[in-house]
Amino acid sequence: MDLFAPMHILLILVIAVLLFGGKKIPELMKGVGQGMKEFKKAIKEEPETEDKTKNTIEKE
Repeated sequence: MDLFAPMHILLILVIAVLLFGGKKIPELMKGVGQGMKEFKKAIKEEPETEDKTKNTIEKE
């Protein structure tokens, strides 16, 4: 039994439309996309800030 069979995906989409309505789904997806962008940006910036912190500690 495949978890991501086409019928399962269709059923999930139908339930999402029933719960949130057709107008809310694009807003929700936009929010998810923005959250993913911010998360990726934070992951890329984090190692740089750690290196900067280590350098300032070593200089003191």
